[in-house]
Amino acid sequence: MQKTGENRAAGKGIGIQNERSLHAALKQWYAQPGDQLEVPLGGFFIDLVRGEQLVEIQTRNFSAIRHKLQTLVKTHKVHLLHPVTHEKWVLQVDRTGNKQLSRRKSPYRGKLSDIFEELVRIPELLKHENFSVDFLMIREEEVRCRDGKGSKHRKRESIKDRRLLEVVSTHRFTKAADFLQFIPETLPRPFSNKCLEKALALPLHRCRQITYCLRKMEALAVVGKKGNGLLFDVVVTT
Repeated sequence: MQKTGENRAAGKGIGIQNERSLHAALKQWYAQPGDQLEVPLGGFFIDLVRGEQLVEIQTRNFSAIRHKLQTLVKTHKVHLLHPVTHEKWVLQVDRTGNKQLSRRKSPYRGKLSDIFEELVRIPELLKHENFSVDFLMIREEEVRCRDGKGSKHRKRESIKDRRLLEVVSTHRFTKAADFLQFIPETLPRPFSNKCLEKALALPLHRCRQITYCLRKMEALAVVGKKGNGLLFDVVVTT
């Protein structure tokens, strides 16, 4: 992680004490001298203000912040930060949360294309000149407790916290055309989701998310059908 240590930004703000660890750590990582934290504006609290730019950090569930972003971009430059798990360590704690039981590295390894899992909730925002987003590939520690309250997938283990270990890389997108990096230039045109699946070696549902988002951004258009599948082509240039 490139920035650690003392708070470099002004103001404690409302709600900082209630932040989850990952959100707070990303704010600390991104903050520079002179930034303002937790600034009230138009009925919202802004995570970080840098000059005339508003910065929001959302670790999951873009639906929860969609209305806020749609409102703010009408009158302000808005920059979104969102972490994508690159590697993960799982820390098991007891029910009190005070005793560590075990720590292991998860076999999970994320990809940049995972951004579309959340991006499907706000793709139209990328058409707005006031909006930009950084996707941060991170290493994190996930704190779990075997309390029987979690999902079956996690063997009823609840996730108690997420902790930032390192920001591995940053990927900035400022316009719809930036997302065309997920459409290989060698892909025959027009193409289907199944063609994209083969070219990217990704699950079909992820390719459907990619083409859905790029259509909403007006970077792709439906130009025909082959059987029951849609055919797409690029309609903007990089």
